[in-house]
Amino acid sequence: MPTDVRHLSELEVGDVADIEHVGGERSFRRRLMELGLVPGTRVELKAVAPLGDPLELLVRGASLSIRRGDAALVRVRPGVKLTAPELEPATRRRLPIAPVRGAP
Repeated sequence: MPTDVRHLSELEVGDVADIEHVGGERSFRRRLMELGLVPGTRVELKAVAPLGDPLELLVRGASLSIRRGDAALVRVRPGVKLTAPELEPATRRRLPIAPVRGAP
């Protein structure tokens, strides 16, 4: 295994990584893939529970919590840590202003 590949359970809060491989039994792999953890997907570790388990992940814009033991079966390649200015243009959307009926 190359040195830059780690397990999802080894990430620190705020780290961003790309999923490289989902291990474990077939039914387990299928369940994680149904939740969006497929190879090539970018994932961010958002938080860790006070006792260290579970982990809160941001996957494709959705929060997902998985156990640390399950996260140890997912190999990731560390990605670039995104900062607020880099995220802002892609995440901020302006909604059209609609006139309010009955307003003067």
